[in-house]
Amino acid sequence: MKLDIKDKVKLIVPLSYLKTSDNMPMLRPPDLVAIDEVGEVISIRSPEIVEIKFRRGCFLIDIDKVEKI
Repeated sequence: MKLDIKDKVKLIVPLSYLKTSDNMPMLRPPDLVAIDEVGEVISIRSPEIVEIKFRRGCFLIDIDKVEKI
């Protein structure tokens, strides 16, 4: 899937943890982001990982775990 900055996305599978996008990333509990919550892509870190801003923070998520809205 091709994602661009500012695209709206949502999770399609539950995650076992979330990784913050801070300078020193931390693992956070998965219940910070609901499956139906809409987030915005704010950067593309690699072909497989995107940084997404949700209501409760910015997280690094594999591109195959989200879908474009």
